[in-house]
Amino acid sequence: MTQKKAVLVIGAGDATGGAIARRFAREGYIACVTRRNADKLAPLVAQIEAEGGTAHAFGSDARKEEDMTALFREIETNIAPVEVAIFNIGANVRFDVVDTTARVYFKVWEMACFAGFLMGREAAKAMLPRQRGSIFFTGATASLRGRAGFSAFAGAKHGLRALAQSMARELGPKGLHVAHPIVDGAIDTEFIRENFPERYKLKEQDGILNPEHIADAYWMLHQQPRDAWTHELDLRPWIESW
Repeated sequence: MTQKKAVLVIGAGDATGGAIARRFAREGYIACVTRRNADKLAPLVAQIEAEGGTAHAFGSDARKEEDMTALFREIETNIAPVEVAIFNIGANVRFDVVDTTARVYFKVWEMACFAGFLMGREAAKAMLPRQRGSIFFTGATASLRGRAGFSAFAGAKHGLRALAQSMARELGPKGLHVAHPIVDGAIDTEFIRENFPERYKLKEQDGILNPEHIADAYWMLHQQPRDAWTHELDLRPWIESW
């Protein structure tokens, strides 16, 4: 009998996070998906189940230590071992530095960096006794370079990348695959369609990222043999300047 395995997606939105959950569910993983409001996950859960998969929705705040410890405890105890943990929370806001309040900067760091640490730590605790598992942190252009107006976001994403590197060096020799995929470009989302219609038109020529194709890359990372693990890869449309 095949042992059940869970994939946990923190920040399972309507685009990338949801596509990743669906991709792993198609491979037989139990998809555990989270947002702060679990009700917003109902369409995703219904879609996964309609495709023949199994999914559980959780309402949790990834910035709160007690929420993360309780989440992993619930999944590990009552659902299945967490084989894959994916941090996919976005916190992309633009403010001139003189207009960036302490509250904004701290909130962005909390969402995009500190929450990643909490998830990564709890995932490592669960996976280390089994000496296997994948922990992936979604990066962005801001993980590599800061742009004018994005001091808070770039600071947080740089921090998340450093966390991923440190965890990879510490946990890789213990059997855990830690990776940091960088998504560099606009993604096919409702937000891009409504707010950047000219950019969205590039979809006609494969000029924006398809969430399903991003999800394929995450599945590929998880399937890699440990003699050829990738820590960092970047995904961008062919016409994207970089």
